Amino acid sequence: MATFRSGFTLWKMVQAARELTEDVPVRERIDAVLHIMGGLGGTYGRGRPLVDALEDVAQEAILHEDFGLAQRFQRFAAYAGGELFLDILEMYYDEEARQRSEEHMRRMAAMGADRAVAVLNVLCRDKPHATAADARDLFRGIAQSVDHLGLGPGEGGIQLSTRDRKWLQKYGHMELLLRDLPRPASAESARMMSDVLADADAELLAQLLELKARRAGLAALRAAVEDPGSSESALHACLKNQEWIFGGAYVAELARRQYTPDTILDIPLLRGDGSLHVVELKRANVKDLVIRVSGHLMLGAPAHHAVSQAQNYLRAMDENRQTILADHGVDTRRASATVVIGHPRYVNGSISPQEVAETLRTYNTHAARIEVITYQTLLESAARMLALSSARQDPDLTEEPAA
Repeated sequence: MATFRSGFTLWKMVQAARELTEDVPVRERIDAVLHIMGGLGGTYGRGRPLVDALEDVAQEAILHEDFGLAQRFQRFAAYAGGELFLDILEMYYDEEARQRSEEHMRRMAAMGADRAVAVLNVLCRDKPHATAADARDLFRGIAQSVDHLGLGPGEGGIQLSTRDRKWLQKYGHMELLLRDLPRPASAESARMMSDVLADADAELLAQLLELKARRAGLAALRAAVEDPGSSESALHACLKNQEWIFGGAYVAELARRQYTPDTILDIPLLRGDGSLHVVELKRANVKDLVIRVSGHLMLGAPAHHAVSQAQNYLRAMDENRQTILADHGVDTRRASATVVIGHPRYVNGSISPQEVAETLRTYNTHAARIEVITYQTLLESAARMLALSSARQDPDLTEEPAA
């Protein structure tokens, strides 16, 4: 059961966000949110209608290519829907709260350094002739031991208070920024690193961070695909807000997944021209994705079922085009779809990956608006895109040699 949240702080953040845009349609969506939240006091509109209204603002902002504002309202919706704690929103959008968190982080770092000194003191006491290698081994052992600690659910698990869970979530967000940062070995190297960061190209740093996030997302998807027990929902979770994996033709994943009463889309993508593209996800472990009948290869029943489902979605989009365009600003006329299903590793009947690819290629050449691909194709295509993006950030690969 969802735990809906709202309150004065969210209300103030929504009001402040309204001043960040001059687009009339976006402001109208924000005004609808404020109308639901009401004035001071009360529940501030806590519930599903508020979550939907916040997501509508995010989608409208995407349509106006204001991706920063869209991300802000997606986070607002996540908080209102019980997925984020208020502390996280404050870290993003409340300067005073962020300063308090940073101060706490600095104190924690200082405490960790102090504990490290205490550990080294014990090492030197017990082993007077200890070397730097001994110290590295000691701390490496501590780090490896930490990997075996956990907060398990069920019997023997630890019941955390709400306050503790908030801090864990906050540290998780901090880790995204701190993980894999280089460790200075001396005061001089620390000063050099500070100088480098001060002169760094902010845009380049943002691109590098985005590449790192994409690598992590692709690795998570690959791990889910390689797990034969992964469900559709597990695969969907790996692909959420990862529209880049499907190619450069898509500018964003839309926040709204339902445009007609009887259709809930897995991943609705927005093309550069404002039209809709539907991604229908199925399991990777499909044994009869391709079958051999009388010596000929053809798609099995699961693939045909998925294509029929996508056809029904597109038909509903066509029939309700005017209403959807008027209510949500998305053009669904002649929308297209991609069905992602199966992987050659799971196919029965001694059918090779090459035969799977050829069968799908033959099928897709006879289809107009729906393409069927495997998770292998999706992963390989995304990996090539990532490799090209990484090469563009490597000066050794992009700069011409000196004459």
